[in-house]
Amino acid sequence: MNKQEIYDYLKEKNIWHEITEHIAVYHMDDLSKIEIPYPEADAKNLFVRDDKKKSYYLITVKGDKRVNLKEIRKANQTRPLSFASENDLMNLLGLVAGSVTPLGVLNDQNLKVKVFLDQDFFEGSGLIGVHPNDNTATIWMKVIDLANIIKEHGNEITIISC
Repeated sequence: MNKQEIYDYLKEKNIWHEITEHIAVYHMDDLSKIEIPYPEADAKNLFVRDDKKKSYYLITVKGDKRVNLKEIRKANQTRPLSFASENDLMNLLGLVAGSVTPLGVLNDQNLKVKVFLDQDFFEGSGLIGVHPNDNTATIWMKVIDLANIIKEHGNEITIISC
């Protein structure tokens, strides 16, 4: 799914969301240069794999958090983790670097990617801001709706504390 198809999908499913169009954002530092309506809900996304290249994970945490892959490995009993290649990102999720998003799992036809979602998104407003498979916009939505989309698609989702 491309950006417009994501918009259409959310509308068709009648899922509340707001869209913020902006310049391309490749890193969290880039985001500080644009005005966003819900900065506390912005997400940082990492696409990683295990050392055997058999298991792939999309880790989504609050934008201001640091991610310790060793701690995530230990807490979730995975093999050692490292960043997946741009090739893997394109082949599995149909995304380019800088556009990683949990909505990318809608392109995961073989359900190979497991999603780790930060439990902190479920507190407070319950909002999360993610790219619509393109880094020139952010979709603000309820994290519970995002979790349900991922589950409905068939990908495994785990709520993590980090």
